[in-house]
Amino acid sequence: MDVFHALQQRRSVRAFLPQTPSADTVRALMEGAARAASGGNLQPWRVLALTGEPLAQTLQAVAQAQPEAYANSLSYPPDLWEPYRTRRFANGEDLYRSIGIPRDDKAARLEQLGKNAEFFGAPVGLFICVDQRMGLPQWMDLGIYLQSLMLLAVENGLATCAQGFWRRYDGALAAHLGLPANYSVAVGVALGFEDTQAPINTLQASRAPFEEWAELRGF
Repeated sequence: MDVFHALQQRRSVRAFLPQTPSADTVRALMEGAARAASGGNLQPWRVLALTGEPLAQTLQAVAQAQPEAYANSLSYPPDLWEPYRTRRFANGEDLYRSIGIPRDDKAARLEQLGKNAEFFGAPVGLFICVDQRMGLPQWMDLGIYLQSLMLLAVENGLATCAQGFWRRYDGALAAHLGLPANYSVAVGVALGFEDTQAPINTLQASRAPFEEWAELRGF
């Protein structure tokens, strides 16, 4: 599989089979992604992969914690503006439509939202962490690492879902996972084999046309 094909195949999967990828495979993804570019070769990521009892205990710790409200816990800027507001709204509506939840069924929507706290049933949960003293350029490096990890997962027949959700429980996670001082969870990643029979996995997020966000000059 080439990189372009992997990019076309990658998407956020929200229902997984119980089969657990091998430790060798998970390590290969984590280690391979570390070839990602980083400014000054800082390699600012710290990554934990959990499965089995360690994962169950972590989910339980989060279930007993209260979500935190601070700037870095937000997945989107407040008062999101156009065209981003419409894109986000459309994506949410498409997701709930795929599983037959109408807009006015708030209880069902909250139930689906709560599956974030279970890694959507994935048998492996990864936490990509960063030292809080790092700046925006290092957070960009984390994004490159994350994309590399997800593309390698596709190449190996695995599915992922990147989740900013976990930043809302950063304090509880840092304590439970024993992160070094100053470290925070930047993003969580659900990892496993896709449940191809799950309706929610039929969702394929749209992309804005090239002309809306790009220009070619001097060609």
